[in-house]
Amino acid sequence: MSYKNILSYKSEVEKELEKRLSAKNAPEILKKSMLYSLSAGGKRIRPCLMLEFYRCLGGEMNDILNFACAVEMIHTYSLIHDDLPCMDDDDLRRGKPSNHKVFGEDIALLAGDALLTFAFETACDINKSIKPERALKAVKYIADAAGLEKMVGGQVLDLQAENKQISIEELEQIQEGKTAALLKVNAYVACALANADEKTTKLFVEYCDFLGRAFQIRDDILDVIGDEENLGKPIGSDEQMNKNTYVSLLGLEKSQKLVEKLTNSAINAIKQATLDNENLCSLALKLAERKN
Repeated sequence: MSYKNILSYKSEVEKELEKRLSAKNAPEILKKSMLYSLSAGGKRIRPCLMLEFYRCLGGEMNDILNFACAVEMIHTYSLIHDDLPCMDDDDLRRGKPSNHKVFGEDIALLAGDALLTFAFETACDINKSIKPERALKAVKYIADAAGLEKMVGGQVLDLQAENKQISIEELEQIQEGKTAALLKVNAYVACALANADEKTTKLFVEYCDFLGRAFQIRDDILDVIGDEENLGKPIGSDEQMNKNTYVSLLGLEKSQKLVEKLTNSAINAIKQATLDNENLCSLALKLAERKN
């Protein structure tokens, strides 16, 4: 399986997301708003990572597809809320108008709420091959990653840091909650469901940690040197909004070197974790060089 095939899990995740949402008896405008953001593109890195980790541990994709979809729903809800005027006030997401620009702030807010709650309903719809005690552990990991100490807390710290100078350590704390937590949870969930040993779990989580930090720094770099058409949003928005980024604190050259260092660390961690590491090594390298 190549790098392309890791991300080919994407089509399976997208089919499952649409199938589950279509089956719900909810107001049509709400379902349209939810599906608008769920189907807006994106790499689906989070669910793809979870499914690949589980495959490396000897599992079958279909057994945990519900958990992969749950994490993607939570990620999508966070993007809808991030774009709202009370947060980042972004009009574009992946080259398309943000959810609230199409459906209004009220429906966008509720679509995010619905995706969050639907995520946990989906996660609890476990395959009979998954032991309930492992599923419960996995659901707790997801709740923790999405909650007040991690993703939500990171967003609060990000808001509090606006229009003031912060240290690199403070920026790392923000990104640890806002971005890294929902990447690392895919390792925790896959390992919990497969009953992986402590050493393997630790190394999978380290891979996600290094990968997530490199991904965020590459994002910051692309906001300066990227192409608007490729990115699907205007470049230079971080500077315009006076945001603290790795580039603003370290400069472009040091930021790029840090991406390379973190990518190598991710590869080293996954090589220690499993002999079946080619796909995850390729993914780390490709993400470090991405243009969007």
